[in-house]
Amino acid sequence: MTVHSARSIGAQHPRVRDLLAIRKDGSPGRIMIEGSWEHDRLLATTTTIEAFFWCPEAGATDVDRIAERAAEVYRISEKLLARLSRKTRSDGLISIARLPQWTPQTFRFTSQSLVLVADGVEYAGNLGTLIRTADAAKADCLVLTSRRARPSHPAVYSASRGTVLSLPILEFDDVESAASWLRGHGFRVHLADPAATGSYRVPPYDGPTAFVVGSEGSGLSRDWHTHGFDAVSIPMLGEADSLNVALSAGILLFEARARKEGW
Repeated sequence: MTVHSARSIGAQHPRVRDLLAIRKDGSPGRIMIEGSWEHDRLLATTTTIEAFFWCPEAGATDVDRIAERAAEVYRISEKLLARLSRKTRSDGLISIARLPQWTPQTFRFTSQSLVLVADGVEYAGNLGTLIRTADAAKADCLVLTSRRARPSHPAVYSASRGTVLSLPILEFDDVESAASWLRGHGFRVHLADPAATGSYRVPPYDGPTAFVVGSEGSGLSRDWHTHGFDAVSIPMLGEADSLNVALSAGILLFEARARKEGW
């Protein structure tokens, strides 16, 4: 489609109500994407664009390339844009996109493989940063257990810089299933625990490696500690007793990646 064939719609249109629901807290398998760089990243992938909403008064240019990828294209007013937008300054570009779907059976791992497990992460911003961090460290995937924040939350897209569209994400119903899957693929699993006596600098990281980080408030669930996995910590040299979960994950992932590739 093109923007010239866009249909003008108002607040009562079913697609607008659909978008408002996704805007609030995400929708399984779908995500709201808003803004120019966000759409540049979207177009760099093969992601399906279900619907594209365009406000010409907002001044965005080069919108035809988005419209050509979208199954549906709608024109909206400035007033409606203000209601739909999550940004203080919008470019007038909003899309509903399909998140890629991954299954545990599709993965094959090697000694270079690296996986991050996020257990009970509560905040969408932190989840997005974890995705971005795992992508930067060339992790094979992110595994979610006891999930609270949804990958489909709009804030995840911004915090991940769009890598939520490209980094494989798996969700397991319980810790036991995730632990069994990791063991079945030969992973050495390390629990990130501020109370652990073993430093993260000690393990060799010479095989498939997984790190498990916990929630911002309560840390790892007890279930992870019942599987006999090693626990590692990052030494705290000041007054603070722990680091932000995404920062901790970055330190651990890049240490392992450096060891694996001989940096």
